[in-house]
Amino acid sequence: MPDLTPEPEDFTAHDALLMRRALDLALLGAHTARPNPMVGCVVADADGRVVAEGWHERYGGPHAEVNALNNVPPGIDLAQCRVYVTLEPCSHFGKTPPCADLLIARGARDVVVCNDDPNPLVAGRGYAKLREAGIRVRTGLLADEGRRLNRRFFTVQERNRPYLILKWAESRDGFVAGPGGQPVAISGPAAKMLVHRWRTEEQAIMVGTRTALNDNPQLNVREWPGPNPLRLVIDRTLTLPTTHHLLDGSQPTVVYTNKEQPDRDNLSFVTVPAQQDLLPAILDDLNARRVQSVLVEGGPALHTMLLEAGLWDEIRVLRSRTVRIGAGGVVAPPLSLTGLREQHDLGPDELFVFG
Repeated sequence: MPDLTPEPEDFTAHDALLMRRALDLALLGAHTARPNPMVGCVVADADGRVVAEGWHERYGGPHAEVNALNNVPPGIDLAQCRVYVTLEPCSHFGKTPPCADLLIARGARDVVVCNDDPNPLVAGRGYAKLREAGIRVRTGLLADEGRRLNRRFFTVQERNRPYLILKWAESRDGFVAGPGGQPVAISGPAAKMLVHRWRTEEQAIMVGTRTALNDNPQLNVREWPGPNPLRLVIDRTLTLPTTHHLLDGSQPTVVYTNKEQPDRDNLSFVTVPAQQDLLPAILDDLNARRVQSVLVEGGPALHTMLLEAGLWDEIRVLRSRTVRIGAGGVVAPPLSLTGLREQHDLGPDELFVFG
């Protein structure tokens, strides 16, 4: 019986460099791998030179290890190489065969991994297979960076809900809209472009009833290349006019309501009984749809509900340096600076990131 005790962590700076390259490769699958995690793989020879690379390019397609090993040039002995992969190699048959089996079959002898896979179908079984085959396995290299990269995937696996990002723009005096919810142009061009980039990075985007009524948003991507998110709107009593953008059928949209309503092209209605808690019902539905992340764009009532319930992972606030709205406006959600992680200058605006 082989010794399955994990190897001590004796990583070098060069190991870290190659794992960081694998993380960079993983990011290339940001728009196409989901709902699978982003994974990258680097194969280096005995002298530490990269001989092959790969990443998980699309959901349902070959995993990162498969693509990397297929790129190993003829004549290279994998037993003399070290394989760097950002997530524990899978051990089960899904849409593709197990990557752990492939590494064993191809003669790998040394594997370094960034993050453990919390998926119950893997969860240590990949490591066990490799170690039972006599492969040296070391884990945890740049683990924090890997978790940050795949934070959406880890949230779904560990909390059974999507990663939730609350986003709003507020005036210098702390308002998000004018009197009665009247829309006010708050953010400058750089901030608007950044918001559209954010939309490409998340699977879904959500607004509440009042924001949908007052702003008539399109919730699509216009100022950055990338896919449109799934649109989500809360409309308990089906008060949105059929002429509003969210009901135009131009992109997949889900409406959460208390009333029965038949689906239409690109438009789904999910009935939540009035006596049932709305937020858990929405999150359960999104989990069933395998939605990994939601950008919640408003309004303040929805943001406050999520804040009070502790249902958020990240908050992004765009604060204008110049625009003031004055008394009578809609006040931004209450938020202290506790947990501030990033602060950025965007010309006439500042970006504050919490969480």
